[in-house]
Amino acid sequence: MKVTTVVLDSVGLGYLPDAAEFNDEGADTLDHTVLATGIQLPHLAELGLGHVPGVHTLPRVDRPQGAFGRMRAQSPGKDTSTGHWEFVGIILEHPFRVFPEGFPPEVMEAFAQRIGRGWLVNRPYSGTEVIRDYGAAHLRTGQPIVYTSADSVFQIAAHLEVVPLETLYAWCQAAREILQGPYAVARVIARPFEGEPGGFYRRNDLRKDFALEPPANVLDALVGAGLDVVGVGKIPDIYAHRGFTREVKTKDNADGIRKTLELMREDVEGLIFTNLVDFDAKYGHRRNPEGYAEALKAFDAALPEFLAALGPEDYLFIVSDHGNDPTYRGTDHTREYGLLLAVGPGLAGRDLGTRATFADLGASWARIFGVAWEGPGTPVV
Repeated sequence: MKVTTVVLDSVGLGYLPDAAEFNDEGADTLDHTVLATGIQLPHLAELGLGHVPGVHTLPRVDRPQGAFGRMRAQSPGKDTSTGHWEFVGIILEHPFRVFPEGFPPEVMEAFAQRIGRGWLVNRPYSGTEVIRDYGAAHLRTGQPIVYTSADSVFQIAAHLEVVPLETLYAWCQAAREILQGPYAVARVIARPFEGEPGGFYRRNDLRKDFALEPPANVLDALVGAGLDVVGVGKIPDIYAHRGFTREVKTKDNADGIRKTLELMREDVEGLIFTNLVDFDAKYGHRRNPEGYAEALKAFDAALPEFLAALGPEDYLFIVSDHGNDPTYRGTDHTREYGLLLAVGPGLAGRDLGTRATFADLGASWARIFGVAWEGPGTPVV
């Protein structure tokens, strides 16, 4: 038996009641993208997406093929780590720390000492704009570009002709070791780039995340029960490579879809857990509704293959971890409901309503596999 879970990274379903605390009132990633572009998503609609509370742009169908609902985040935050940790039963009491003024001198001095050179920038910045504005200085000096965002991240950008990839990864590991305790950010991210001044471009396929190690969670319980747990895309990075029996790297959404389908056809006994990041990384942050819409259409077109690959006892979950409304102001994530669609035995046409927490996902995995789990969450099966 397999349970395949696909995270449509940042495909939020409308702003949460506490969105004003995050300056995100009015955000609605899915509906605003559909309204801005006029796209149709017939296969997602057939699963019941148009029946989900708050979704106004997709049609209702007579007989939904799946169960449908939305999830409310309990953890304070609107980033990848917060959402994914809650999926597996880790609800944060306090948000991961952010550094809107840049990182303090003691952090940057320790980092410079570890890498043997100085640094550039050290403040919040758009990833594409920071290499445009400081890429030439980086080429001249060899100093890495360090920047952050509204999320809890320490990002290091370096040109691959100046800093070899393995050196960049080593610098990120050094930063990860420094950024603990009061300075603990959720993720340190390697951001390699190439090109010439005026034409720099990021190598997103070589990006690597160095996450805080999570506490015990439902992934550990599945592995402890002898099940396969296969992380696809950036999923293993998010959990600091804890709780997986196998890891599969991907280049983009298309590659992630292809490799997930291959795994669904293999002899996997357990969980296949995939993140499709292009919605967020390529189109949400760049406020590109047309690109976002094309990515949604591509997933929708592949959905029949996912359904065809399901065995009679298999399950498919389609979820999202936060919002990133490509029509909204700014360039940051948005505090929104998470998507929840499920296909499997006895689930067709079930209205799951508004779930109290993202942790219902992990609790559902445990229930399906008969694995003991005493953490948060209420199974949907």
